Amino acid sequence: MRDRLIEDIYLGVDGGGTKTAFTLVDGSGAVLAQHLAGSSYYLQVGIESLTELLMEGIARVCPDPAVLGFAFFGLPAFGEDSRVDPLIAQLPRQMLGHDRFTVGNDMVCGWAGSLGGGDGINIVSGTGSIAYGERLGKSARAGGWGEIFSDEGSAYWIATKGLQLFSRMSDGRSEPGPLLDALRDHFALQADLDLCGHVMGAAASRDSIAALSQIVALAANEGDRAAADIFRDAADELAEIVDAVARQLDFDADEDIPVSWSGGVFRSGDLVTAPFKERMASMDARYRFVDPIADPTLGAALYALRCAKNLPARQMPETANQA
Repeated sequence: MRDRLIEDIYLGVDGGGTKTAFTLVDGSGAVLAQHLAGSSYYLQVGIESLTELLMEGIARVCPDPAVLGFAFFGLPAFGEDSRVDPLIAQLPRQMLGHDRFTVGNDMVCGWAGSLGGGDGINIVSGTGSIAYGERLGKSARAGGWGEIFSDEGSAYWIATKGLQLFSRMSDGRSEPGPLLDALRDHFALQADLDLCGHVMGAAASRDSIAALSQIVALAANEGDRAAADIFRDAADELAEIVDAVARQLDFDADEDIPVSWSGGVFRSGDLVTAPFKERMASMDARYRFVDPIADPTLGAALYALRCAKNLPARQMPETANQA
């Protein structure tokens, strides 16, 4: 009886440091419902807030989650702390009322959307940065070690480089450029040192700092060469992350290596995309660039659908949790 209650609908949760998207699709991949919520980065918001966010998001798109065919939760920082991962991996069970789900890192959402679940590598550059790829059933990742000592090429990384450049310009250690006035105007600074209070004050957060990358992009587009160099450096870092994944996946010498991308930094256009492609091409002629097929929000749901199709029918009712 329970098997007949399961419907041909699938839930994907694309988590992130700034926003979390809940997407419900049918068996053809058509979107049935969507909901956008805040950060699901548990290191920032805490496990309790993450739990509340997931419960509310599920209820918004699927009031009766017991009928879901499968659900995939792509969450930031998952897989990066063996002490906490088991707790997060089991959070959806009580919310859904069944075990037809799996939990993974949000990098999978970008890959599944950009490459449609096909072999290749996706580089994510949003609040943080990370690359994930698959080839012939083997998977690999690189980057994504966190903003304190990694996440190179991410919005947070770009923002901190821009803030560093601002301090140098203000001191006279670097030639003043459009970034100086751009940040002064953005924060309505009465004195340049007031920037410290804005950036390091109680109201500052990982995502609010990352958002300052847009100011760096604005300055670069206004002719600030030093700001533009930050994006070129970001592109180099992102290319190295992709190359690390490619080496792990052992592509054949005569095999193309599909590469796609996702995340807000790539919406900066040629500032980062052009030097990224240039750097990748110089590293290996096998890299083939693939424009993203879908965004990570849809990618999460398509991955849930893929997980369901790969499960033996006898597993579908209760024992499909792969987390």
